[in-house]
Amino acid sequence: MEVYYQYTKRRRDFGRHPRLTDEGAEMLADIRPNEEHAREHMERNPVTTISQIVPEMSEHEANTNAVVFANKAMNHVEGGWPKEVDFTEAEHIIRYRKKVEKDEEYIKAIAVLGAAVEELVKANNAIDIYEEYFSGKVLDHSTEKPDAKTIAVLRDPCALKRGAQYLSWHPDGSRKVAVAYSILDFQQQPEGSPVSSYIWDITNPNTPECELTPASQLTAINFNLKDSNLVGVGQYNGQFAYFDVRKGSTPVDASPIESSHRDPIHDFAWLQSKTGTESMSVSTDGSVLWWDIRKLGEPLESLTLKERGSETVLGAVALEYNPAAGPTKFMIGTEQGMIISCNRKAKNPQDRVGAAYPGHHGPVYGLVRNPFYPKFFLSIGDWTARVWNEDLKTPIMTSKYHSAYLTGGRWSPTRPGVFFTIKMDGCLDVWDYFYKQNDPTLSVQVTDQPLTSFRIQEAGKLCAVGSADGNTTILQLGDGLVDMQPNEKPGITSIFERETNREKNLEKALKEAKIKARKEAAKGSEPLDKVTDQDIEKLEKEFYETTMGGVAA
Repeated sequence: MEVYYQYTKRRRDFGRHPRLTDEGAEMLADIRPNEEHAREHMERNPVTTISQIVPEMSEHEANTNAVVFANKAMNHVEGGWPKEVDFTEAEHIIRYRKKVEKDEEYIKAIAVLGAAVEELVKANNAIDIYEEYFSGKVLDHSTEKPDAKTIAVLRDPCALKRGAQYLSWHPDGSRKVAVAYSILDFQQQPEGSPVSSYIWDITNPNTPECELTPASQLTAINFNLKDSNLVGVGQYNGQFAYFDVRKGSTPVDASPIESSHRDPIHDFAWLQSKTGTESMSVSTDGSVLWWDIRKLGEPLESLTLKERGSETVLGAVALEYNPAAGPTKFMIGTEQGMIISCNRKAKNPQDRVGAAYPGHHGPVYGLVRNPFYPKFFLSIGDWTARVWNEDLKTPIMTSKYHSAYLTGGRWSPTRPGVFFTIKMDGCLDVWDYFYKQNDPTLSVQVTDQPLTSFRIQEAGKLCAVGSADGNTTILQLGDGLVDMQPNEKPGITSIFERETNREKNLEKALKEAKIKARKEAAKGSEPLDKVTDQDIEKLEKEFYETTMGGVAA
């Protein structure tokens, strides 16, 4: 039942009908144009406007939640075996397999599945989905502008600021990098400073993949060349140790304090050997020690760094070991700016320390051979980078003097004429000698902090740059800096040979000038030792003016 009530109203209750009539215009206001505004008016031609049918809205601040990945291990065991079969016993497995292979149902199933798999195999053989159509073609990137972009920044999880002092890429080409964190400033070790260093996966830059907890801060770190699960480290207290990432975050073994270096290990290298367990380390205490991780109780050998004919011990900062130059040869950059060539297996013990190159005005922070021409090597120190030929005592090429101190660098593993340098002002310079030798082809301002370490991946595409605030920046290089250019290798060869011949000619002319000066001094009834340094400098200046137009090399 519905209850309702209807309200009604008569028409006359609404009032009178409206009557509309036309009336004249009535002036409400009189607004005259502003002449000043008219003079400032400018017409825009053409006029381009954008209209939307919906109101435009924008967000002035937006952020996303960081996704944190975690790696967890899982233990897999075999399953599906009958209860009476023990899969750990080989005899049980062989007996059960023979029994199953004789079953008619098993034979029918294999025949049906084999026909299906055969069709897939034929289709796969018809088309190779992994075929590279332009694998043998060399692309020309000479017209491309060199570039590098940041793809990740690995930040030290520690609250205390520590420098990323040493970097090492995973040897199998994966995107993993090990970073050694430490404080190397004199008397700047705070009480209770953390000692952990980390292995990162750059696809997950928010959280380190593995933590390494040594007894002291790490100053050097390198993956083993044969077993990438082993990581060798040099420590601030002079100990050499190694980790196995499969066995946890603590060292598997370490050298005893009494048999180790007396100063921090600044560099070390894994040696080329059958076992892949031997290594060598250098320190500013002036010693080189050889180790075998199977027995770290004492070093295999030791060598004191003294220049031939001198009793002064030289502190080692950089180590260069390249099996292509000889499995027993190595080079060391010292605190005093001297570069020393050594041979572990020299015939005479006094010949283990060989040629010395007076390289730089300060410590040699970078020393590496060219991967294409092992006879030529790069040294980095003070304000310059220098290219050497091991047969000469003077550099064949020298970069200009920078305003900031150089702290490291490397050759490119894919291009013979490209190398990298890092500086105290936070800038990364890329030098390409195939195009120009006077200035870097690319300068990247990585950070405002001093750069402390640099390492480029074996493929040449990615490089890691460590800074004093603990950040490690991962840069991806453009194709022009990675791919070898047409005729680049013979071009760089001719450049190195030309500069080598020039240095040899200058050295020969300088010797002749000294001989001439001694003969002239002898004619004047003066002893040979009366030839002063000022006379030699005068002759050198005259030689440079006549041969090079007044510009000394």
